[in-house]
Amino acid sequence: MRLRPIRIPRRRWLVLGGVVLLAALVHRGWTELTSPWGDQEVALQPAAEECGASGDLRYCIYRAPQGANGDVLYHLHGRGLDEHIWNDDTYMTAMLQAAWRDQGVTPPTVVTLSYGSTWLLSPKGEREDSGLLDDMMDRLPEIERQTGTPRRRLLMGESMGGLNVLVAGLSRPDSFRRIAALCPGVYAISPFAPLADAREAIRRTGANPKLALGIWMLARRYVANEKEWRRVSPLALIEQAAPTYPALYLSNGLYDGYGNFEGTKMLAEEAAKRGVRTEWRPIYGGHCATDIASLADFLTAEGGSALAARMAPTGWAGDRLVRP
Repeated sequence: MRLRPIRIPRRRWLVLGGVVLLAALVHRGWTELTSPWGDQEVALQPAAEECGASGDLRYCIYRAPQGANGDVLYHLHGRGLDEHIWNDDTYMTAMLQAAWRDQGVTPPTVVTLSYGSTWLLSPKGEREDSGLLDDMMDRLPEIERQTGTPRRRLLMGESMGGLNVLVAGLSRPDSFRRIAALCPGVYAISPFAPLADAREAIRRTGANPKLALGIWMLARRYVANEKEWRRVSPLALIEQAAPTYPALYLSNGLYDGYGNFEGTKMLAEEAAKRGVRTEWRPIYGGHCATDIASLADFLTAEGGSALAARMAPTGWAGDRLVRP
């Protein structure tokens, strides 16, 4: 018995096509209507920008309209950003500039550094991409011939950059006076830990599995094994710390999707035990939520006596290092 093909009248095809087209238009219209219509911008006069390159390292030098206080702040950006981020009026760096302006504070000269959208400052090891820590440190004198010899070198970075400033500052503590690490990629386990440990860490911290595993895979691009990882892990580097180490400012959101709150808190506690001048700022928020006011104060404070190396005794403030 021969089966006849089912034929749909042309009129029905036209109706069906119209329905699909109408649904697509409604979906697009709803998407446009419910998407953000603009950005909350920060009102500021941008800092003067002068950019260049040294080898693979790209940089921009920023000088605020109100002048500079003699310090040089090296800013290491987060993943997916670049060396031009400092003047972005929708980013937290603009809020920091506005805070200094509103406080009547003369800020440091800022130098943003970048090796591309993703990178890790690791010492030279087995991986081809390793060695950026040594390369960066070797290139700072060339940059400082343009900024002038700094009174103090400071470090600030967020997310990937937060991890990088900790690696640089804790590996070369004699080269820097202050380190502000915002939402840094600090983990209690290494990227070479057993998969069962990784799953437990993701569950315990509430991390987004895709984000956390992606960061661990990124680390494996720059470090080859557990021994090399300990040369860049802030929790390993802090084991050699002393009271003479650079002052630390550490902050993290409780609901950090990368799962970094736990490791950053551990780092703050260990640093305080070793007498490092430490300010721990836990934030009720997500990845890279930042307390701009305290960050602005930390980066322009003189000396180190204003920071306490002890934990507050009670309540939620027990997760914060406070001023005596």
